[in-house]
Order: sequence, then structure tokens, then C-alpha cells
Amino acid sequence: MEALKQIPPVNDVLRAPELAEFHQILAQPLASAIITSVFSEVRTQLTESNNGISRSELTSKIAAEVARRLRETLRTSLRRVINASGVVLHTNLGRAPLPEAAIEHLKEVSICYSNLEFDIKQGKRSKRDVHVASTLQHLLGCETAVVVNNNAAAVLLVLNTLGEGGEVIVSRGEQVEIGESFRIPEIMSRSGARLREVGSTNRTRIADYEKAIGENTRLLLRVHPSNFRMIGFTARPSLKDFVELGRRHNIATYEDLGSGCVVDMERLGIVEEPSAIDSIRSGIDLISFSGDKLLGGPQAGIIAGKKLYLDKIRQNPLFRALRVDKLTIAVLEYVLRAYLRGELDTIPTWKMLQVSELELKNRAENFARRMGPAATPVPLKSVVGGGSAPETYLPSWGVALEFPKIGASQIEERLRRSDPPVIVRVEAGHVVLDFRTIFANEEEELLTIIRGVSRSQ
Repeated sequence: MEALKQIPPVNDVLRAPELAEFHQILAQPLASAIITSVFSEVRTQLTESNNGISRSELTSKIAAEVARRLRETLRTSLRRVINASGVVLHTNLGRAPLPEAAIEHLKEVSICYSNLEFDIKQGKRSKRDVHVASTLQHLLGCETAVVVNNNAAAVLLVLNTLGEGGEVIVSRGEQVEIGESFRIPEIMSRSGARLREVGSTNRTRIADYEKAIGENTRLLLRVHPSNFRMIGFTARPSLKDFVELGRRHNIATYEDLGSGCVVDMERLGIVEEPSAIDSIRSGIDLISFSGDKLLGGPQAGIIAGKKLYLDKIRQNPLFRALRVDKLTIAVLEYVLRAYLRGELDTIPTWKMLQVSELELKNRAENFARRMGPAATPVPLKSVVGGGSAPETYLPSWGVALEFPKIGASQIEERLRRSDPPVIVRVEAGHVVLDFRTIFANEEEELLTIIRGVSRSQ
């Protein structure tokens, strides 16, 4: 066919100015596969149509398409999004955003060498987790602490170290499942410990634990419900009674706190979220919690408590397999020290949780004025998220979007596919943007994105 004769040699395409920026990678399999695919598609298009096009035009067109696909393929998959959902600790969106100053500290210690496992005073090898252990001792009042890659790993490590080959007693009402089908009974099985259930789904008393204690009992486990709440005819032993029972029988006590709050949340109207500091004060032997939930730091699993048990955990071969790298340690230490300095406003999670309803209302109304009739200020309810403070809502404000020729589902999709993606929620048939989770410095960019959506009606 005559049109096919206009297809240029591959070398002509490779030399085209459109591909100059990719010169060093054009011989890689990635580029070769894209070039082959584009040529194949061009042949099909020329076969199916008789549109006249010169060889030089076709060369430029092919090179431009190859360049476009290379840019798209080489672009990082993990990227920033604007969280307008109102979920502060959004698991799908990376949970806690990190303090900017923590990233500056991370940059300083990661682009050069660091004293990760080196004691500068003694001039000899050290352990990497000492950098956060001392900070956690000061913050929590614990004897010592270690850090692993997430709280699921922390639970596995504690159960394997202290419960392997024996029984771990836990209430039936605390055999929870959290994200990605992480179930307490299954993780206990993997740890080598045997589950001993006590009580009922809704009511467990301290006497139930005591009756179950036997010669094979290795650990008493208490699990924070995390992402659900039981109400009504319920009962659960106090932490004080739980600790005293362990002491009477000389059995280690362990509380999996999940979200790991270290400040008073009652001022936010959240009264049932356990405090890591209070747990340590109760005398419990071990606690564990996440670093990227209410703590507002990077993903990590923090195990804190009595040195006797933490020393055993350090000696477990699994500890090395589950340890964190210098990047996590750098950011986590910075966040922990921000708490010690009383600088909660430097931690984005806490800044979002504490922002006043009036401030959010003012921001939403100002944004709506600039946007025009398509945006209406509306009162909303935000949530903490990340399995923290279930069924607890924070009063918030945002805007509802409505475009005459575009439905809510289309608006949601277009915002989600924007650059950067904007993640919203749909309520009562309207797309709403909750300003609790929108950073102030994102508003101008968000306004531009929404105006672009409105012009595309």
C-alpha cells in the first residue's frame, strides 16, 4: 500500500529532536518495546485510512508519541495527591503526612554518611535503634523501646518472643481484624503461640483471664479494638486489674494499642482513645503501637516497656529481619523530639486535628467566593481514620461542587484524574471537599484544577 511507504526507518525516528532527551536510554528494552508498539499502531492506522502524510511529518509524529509514552512510563507511580476527603489518617493516602522539618533532617543524614550504628563518644559500634530508644524513654516514661517496620511486625515479634510454644490468653471480643485481613488469631498462629480465648464477644471479666491461666500460659494479651466500637451490654477488665493479674501470677502482660496516642485527646472530644503514656504508667510490661497513625510519624512499629522483655525481643532473630532503616529512624526521632519540645503544631496530623471549626468555615467560604456559584460552603464531619477513634466525628467545613452539565460521579473522576489527583467524597449526590485535610498552600492549585473541570463541561 502506498501510504505504508511513508513509514520512516527506525533510525530516523531515533535521531528526531523529539527524542533528544531520551538519547541515553533508547537502546534499553523499555524504549525498544514502546518504539515497536508505536510503529505497529502506525502501520495499522495507515492501512485503515488513506490520509496523506509526508515521511518527515510521520517521523515527527512517531517520535513525539514515543517520547510521550516514555515520559508517562518513567514517571514515578507514587506521587502527591490532594486529600479533600476529610479523613486525616487516610490509610490509602499514606496515613500521616510528615513534618517538613523532619524531611530536611532526613535529607541531611541520608545524602551523607551518618552515625547510624556508631557511638561517637565511645568510638565503637553501636545499635541503630538507640537513637529513638532514649527519646521514647523520655516521652513515654518506659525503661526502653525498640522499633520495627510496622505494628503488625511488632505484634508478631512480641508473640513469637514471649509466647512461642505456649498459650497467650486474649478476650474473644478483642480478636480483631484490621486492614488487609490482618487478624489477631492468624498472626498468633504464625508466631508459634497458641490462642486461649476467654470471655464472650461482648463481655469479658478479669476472672475469665484468671481461670484460663495454667502451666502453659506465657502471655496475657490485651488488644485495642482500633477500627470498631462495641456498645450496649459490654464489659472489659480495667488495665489496672489486667496488670495486677499478671503480677500475681508472674506472667508478662502486653497491650497492643494500635494507633499509639501520646497526648490528651479529650480536648478534641475524643474520650476513649487509649494513651501510650497511661499504659506505661499502669505498669504493663509491654505495649506496641504504630508510628504513622496518631503519632504523626513514618510507618513503624514501636515496642516499649520493661527492659527484661525488650532484651529478649532484641535477641530474637526476627528482630533483625523486621528492623527499620536510617530513613525511618531519622524521621521518627525528629517527630518524637517535637513532642518533647511541645511543638505539636509542627506535626501535620495534630495541626489538622486541632484546627478550629471557625477557621475551616472561613477558608471554605473564601474558597467558594473565589470559585463562584459552582461551590457552596457546607458544614461537614471529618474523621480521624487509620483505625483511630472509631465512630468519632470532628465538626468541619468544606464546599459542595455542582456543575449543571456534569454529574457528581463525573466530577469525582475528573478530579481524581487531575494532576495532582484530588481525592474527594460524595455526599447526598454532591462532590464535597473537606478543608480539614486540605493544606492551605494547596488551595490555589485546587482552585485552578476545579476551574479546569468546570470549563470542560
